[in-house]
Amino acid sequence: MSKARDIFILGLRNAHAMEIQARELMERQSERMDDYPEVKARLQTHLLETKEQLKRLEQCLSACGESSSTVKDTTQSVMGNLMAMGHAMSGDEILKNTFANNAFENFEIAAYKSLLALCRIAGVEEARGPLEKSLQEEERMADWIDANVEKVTMAFVEHEQRQAA
Repeated sequence: MSKARDIFILGLRNAHAMEIQARELMERQSERMDDYPEVKARLQTHLLETKEQLKRLEQCLSACGESSSTVKDTTQSVMGNLMAMGHAMSGDEILKNTFANNAFENFEIAAYKSLLALCRIAGVEEARGPLEKSLQEEERMADWIDANVEKVTMAFVEHEQRQAA
């Protein structure tokens, strides 16, 4: 059980850093989405969920007598900002954000599923509820992005046509 617990704690720290990166991405993206109010609103809703996910991960770490990794958190924060800046420089920022967010949400889903798989063997069943809540939030966001790829694409085309006129 000790090795499984170590792996679980490592996974919690990684998930915390992952959510730091997600927070930074969404904060930067939502600052630039005034032309896409529905996307902006959904990003802001998920940003609030992400902040709660960070709190839940911190509670899970604390219950294990551990804390997040400052080095990982800082690195992922920088990465999130760099990714957002990279997309901001492109002419099709909204599309790149949509594609990247789709991939990132599925990455988060896999991370939470992995943590949930470890709960029993790591002896931390009390973490199951908070992790399941975070997983459900990520799945809802991934579903929303997937269901709106076409809509966002067409909104981008319309936006570009208006700009050209």
